[in-house]
Amino acid sequence: MSRKILLACTFLVMAVSLAEAAETSQLTADQIVAKSVTARGGLQAWRAVQTLSMSGKVDAGGNEAPTLSVQGVRTGGVQLPKRLAKQVRLPFRLELKRGRKSRLELDFRDKTAVQVYDGTNGWKLRPFLNRHEVETFTPDEMKAVALQSDLDGPLMDYAAKGTKVELEGTDKVEGNDTYRLKLTFKNGQTQHLWVDAKTFLETKIEGTPRRLDGKYHSVEIYYREYRTVSGLTMPYVMETKVQGVKQTENIEIENVAVNPRVEDSRFAKLQ
Repeated sequence: MSRKILLACTFLVMAVSLAEAAETSQLTADQIVAKSVTARGGLQAWRAVQTLSMSGKVDAGGNEAPTLSVQGVRTGGVQLPKRLAKQVRLPFRLELKRGRKSRLELDFRDKTAVQVYDGTNGWKLRPFLNRHEVETFTPDEMKAVALQSDLDGPLMDYAAKGTKVELEGTDKVEGNDTYRLKLTFKNGQTQHLWVDAKTFLETKIEGTPRRLDGKYHSVEIYYREYRTVSGLTMPYVMETKVQGVKQTENIEIENVAVNPRVEDSRFAKLQ
């Protein structure tokens, strides 16, 4: 290849890169959200979803975390026995319904922990802690669940939900260009979300800070391995990273059902 051709190709690559950078900087928050919604299957497809159920495995322990966070699939945390020395993988089942209703079941040592939220109140049953009485959510747990969105995520129909979305800038997330969005919910709470600049899929979200050894540590949840189910695109792997903790926690979804029959009684106070 001659020097002139090589130089021309170099300038072409630079021009394409500059054009992509210019396009990235010119997009508004609304445009980014619209592209993200399309990438995940479209607004009409998600509006038709009333219930979701999923099951899989989740990592627990090995990082001195007193709770098991399943934030990546938009529910709360389940308290585990103190200080699991080694990380273990536990089966879970999750049911979600419009109105921000959720039911999480987690199997541990031949016992099943249950946590439900009816959209307003939450209850939990933790037999592996020798607590066989139903307990209500603590104020911290209520604050955490209030930050979590409905089953379709925070960007879908965000204006109708009373959420304000602002574009704060662009960041590199694991080597990829992303848009950093600031979400302000109608209750005044805020959360940051990162959207991939090429695929427009959500790549990372700010989690609820986790209290460890008397201090709060920031939490980041990474969305990976997107797959399409019934026309909807969703992540099948969520990795939770806690500031100052080396070991991460993975949630791996194995099965997803869209619009299964789920009665409201599934989210009622536990008996």
